[in-house]
Amino acid sequence: MRSTPAFAAAVLCGLTAASFAGTSLAGIGPAEAHAMLRKAVPGVGSIVATAPPEVTLDFSEALEPHFTTIVVQDAQGKAVDAGDKHLGSDNAKRVIVGLKPLPAGSYKVIWHATSVDTHKSEGSFEFTVRP
Repeated sequence: MRSTPAFAAAVLCGLTAASFAGTSLAGIGPAEAHAMLRKAVPGVGSIVATAPPEVTLDFSEALEPHFTTIVVQDAQGKAVDAGDKHLGSDNAKRVIVGLKPLPAGSYKVIWHATSVDTHKSEGSFEFTVRP
């Protein structure tokens, strides 16, 4: 069996053929192909003095509006959003939902985002309206 100089170098360094092949890819991370949450208003974990009229989420990718959702719930799990989810008029990476008048308390924002290239992501966070 004949060995190549590259294989011999791998053996001398204690690498297997599989790990040797993988070393050329070291440091290359996955491409960001999902719509990742970049900014939320109200902010993630924030405490606000007055109830916001809406929740605005900014993502890293343009969104598919028919497959992107935002639900805002009170501490008992009751929906308090107005159900009027829409993309920002000048920003396809922004989704907005109006809120019903909110009393003081904790609220949970649950989102599911589908980017225009059909990749899906989801998450949730809380914010609090001060008494």
